[in-house]
Amino acid sequence: MIRTIAIAATLAILPLAALVPTPAGAQFAELVRQRAEGWEIGPFYKGRSRSPGMPARAVQAGDTAYFDFPWPDARAGHVHYVTRPTGPLTGAREIVLRYRIDGERGVRFHPQEHPERKATLSLYFQRRGDNWKARGRYATYRWYAPEGMMGPVTPGTHEVRVPLDANWVAVLGATSHTAPGAFADALDNAARVGFVFGSRGGRGHGVYATAPARFTILDFRIE
Repeated sequence: MIRTIAIAATLAILPLAALVPTPAGAQFAELVRQRAEGWEIGPFYKGRSRSPGMPARAVQAGDTAYFDFPWPDARAGHVHYVTRPTGPLTGAREIVLRYRIDGERGVRFHPQEHPERKATLSLYFQRRGDNWKARGRYATYRWYAPEGMMGPVTPGTHEVRVPLDANWVAVLGATSHTAPGAFADALDNAARVGFVFGSRGGRGHGVYATAPARFTILDFRIE
């Protein structure tokens, strides 16, 4: 379910507080404050970030986790994956992200691979040991929220809730309903969780802004 709480562009770009949960385990309801540096901006492959123009981690300011989008075009860079470590997601019911995007009036967000399409945010988790080649068994190591459950990339405050019994999509198109064993194994062996930017047909392939804009993580939890 995607719920938009408010949509309002603003000239001011201010960080907000964020609550981040412990890695999923036996007690999903227990939330504790963790340092925002835990949010990595990547992904990193062979020691190199695949989010050009971005810092390696989100900025910490108290309990706030935030980062600025590259702008004004794809040559300035684009943000792809924003993730943090987790433990097994076995038994979890859903992943919830509440976030705010602030930007200059008229700012727009474009996928760098398909700039004519609408920019999207997708919740995401990754199995431990992925080699990023998406071949053989590794084709079901990365999982993205169903297409109808992606979040907007527009100014305002938004919330995305994706049940883990929904039809999640693997990197090459398998789904949790067509490959339930592989999906269960990925939950049991989850290593990273978070969200990715891109578009329909290009999950995690990056988004940039046309003017200064900031993304703030308000709440992220696994229930």
